[in-house]
Amino acid sequence: MLKIKIIVVDRTRSAFLKQGETFYLKRLERYAKTEWVEVKPAGIKKGRPTFGILDAEGVSIAKNLVSRDYIIALDRSGKAYDSEELALHIEKLSLTHDRLTFVVGGPLGLSKTILDRSHEIFSLSRLTLTHEMSRLLLLEQLFRAFTIIKGEKYHK
Repeated sequence: MLKIKIIVVDRTRSAFLKQGETFYLKRLERYAKTEWVEVKPAGIKKGRPTFGILDAEGVSIAKNLVSRDYIIALDRSGKAYDSEELALHIEKLSLTHDRLTFVVGGPLGLSKTILDRSHEIFSLSRLTLTHEMSRLLLLEQLFRAFTIIKGEKYHK
């Protein structure tokens, strides 16, 4: 069975988003062994440069990456798919990789180090999304992709 790891910076503070994450994580278990990893955010303080914050978070993220993982970073500059394209892409990846790791940054995004280490960069939208909202959208789209792969009717 495919293993999916989702690494996120910080915990989800919004109750309705946390409820949605729990809902879709439970639904995803039917299709893939799913692991949710929250890493500690770096403090955003006045005068602290953005690259310093991103680098600190990148170190925390890197500690949770395994060399055999196929790493997919989320960033609005990445490749966008429609739902059917994403399903096909995940299906193809699952033929050659047993572990897919999705990385979602904090409010400032991801460090260059993490983006460079990733096998691909994926965009959920060209719109700017909160990092908490993007987690829920990712989970829903992963669930949708698996229903498409399995020929189930959720995606219509």
